[in-house]
Formats: sequence, structure tokens, C-alpha cells
Amino acid sequence: MTVREPKKRSNLRLKLGGAYFSAQRKLRWLSMRKHFARERSGEDLAYQAFSHHTPLMRKLKDVDMQLQRNKVTNLRLACARLDGLLLRPGETMSYWYLIGKPTAGKGYLPGMILRNGGYLAATGGGLCQLSNLIYWMTLHTPLTVVERHRHGYDVFPDSDRTQPFGSGATCFYPYGDLMIRNDTADDYQLLVAVGEHDLIGEWRCSTAPECRYEIVERDHEMRAEYWGGYTRHNVLWQQRFD
Repeated sequence: MTVREPKKRSNLRLKLGGAYFSAQRKLRWLSMRKHFARERSGEDLAYQAFSHHTPLMRKLKDVDMQLQRNKVTNLRLACARLDGLLLRPGETMSYWYLIGKPTAGKGYLPGMILRNGGYLAATGGGLCQLSNLIYWMTLHTPLTVVERHRHGYDVFPDSDRTQPFGSGATCFYPYGDLMIRNDTADDYQLLVAVGEHDLIGEWRCSTAPECRYEIVERDHEMRAEYWGGYTRHNVLWQQRFD
């Protein structure tokens, strides 16, 4: 597959494109709203389907640690909107529909976001750590990922990497959403919380899981593109064991 050379868009083009895709997203939410999961419960479902946690603070090259500290505040606010969510059969979870627009008025702070092969500070930045966590956990369940967007730029080094390259889920309000549908006959429940050192997540289920899932990487390669840049490719497989 040939990867086209990245194009630099003018600020006007980016603004108009953002407005267009935002309007499309809100119309889609209107058409799907009766299928969205909204109910939350403070009582945990009986069985654990999968759990995972990721460190809150990472020392990244040339990134101000204050953005990391602000990210923790942003994650707490977002987790408060998702924790305990019940995903019943036939329902769909929309990440941004539940969290809403992250604004300064709601208490969100400037955090790091990735854009055009680099990073910058923006209000609500850092929430992709939560969408990454939810997506990774979902891959270890029978739930269906309806929508997910892969990062265009990977800021993390390969040394000490615990998850395969390309296994994240970026998010950008409102049109870069993460949607997960429950096509099973069981209820699922999402638990997310900011711990002392880690972002903690868990999918729970109303019945004992019948299968165990593992995610493996295959066909990894680096390619020199015709326009002078380099791209990275791989394929992720979900293995299911009874």
C-alpha cells in the first residue's frame, strides 16, 4: 500500500474542515442516541472480563512535565463521566458523547496533544491515554469496536514498550470518537479511575467469561516512501482461547 505524502493545510482549511466534520458527528449522534449507553451503576458486575493500568507520569523528550500534571486533572474529570457505565446488549458506548467537550469552564487544563508529527498544548489534552486504555481493554473482550482512530504520530520509544505499536486509539472532540458496541447477550460495565501512580481500567461482565484473548503483532516493517519520509506498518491480531 502506497502512503501519500502528508499535506500541510492552511489554518482556514483546518478550521472549515473541523466545522464540517463536527457537524457530521453531531448529526450522527442524533441518529444513534437511542442506542447509546447512558446508565451508570455504583455496584460492580459479578465477573472481571479484563483489566489494565498505565502510568500517569512519563518523561518524554522536550515535553514540559506540567502538561503531564495537567493531564492527570483532565483524566479525573473524564473518568468521572465514564466510571460505572453499563453497556447492555445492543447498546453502543460513545467516548465523546458521554464526556462532552473538554473546556476550561469545566475545569480542564492545557495538556499535550499530538498533531502533524509533533505535539502542542491544548485544553483537555492527554485524554487519549484514557481512550487508549479503553480500546486496549476492549480488544481483550468480545465487545465490538465500531469506531477507532489510530495515532498518526507515536511519541513513545520502543524501549520498554509493553503494547504493540499501533494499538492505541486517539481522540479529538467531537469527530474523532471511540465507539464500542455490545453484540453479546451479557451486560458489560466499564470501570475507570485515576490512582496514585496509574490510570486504572476494567471491563466487568454479568456472566463468567468463556474465552481469554491475546493481541499479537505481525508483519512489522519500516518503509522508505517515494516522497522522502519513512512510515511504519504492522498488523494486529486478536487470538481467542477457550
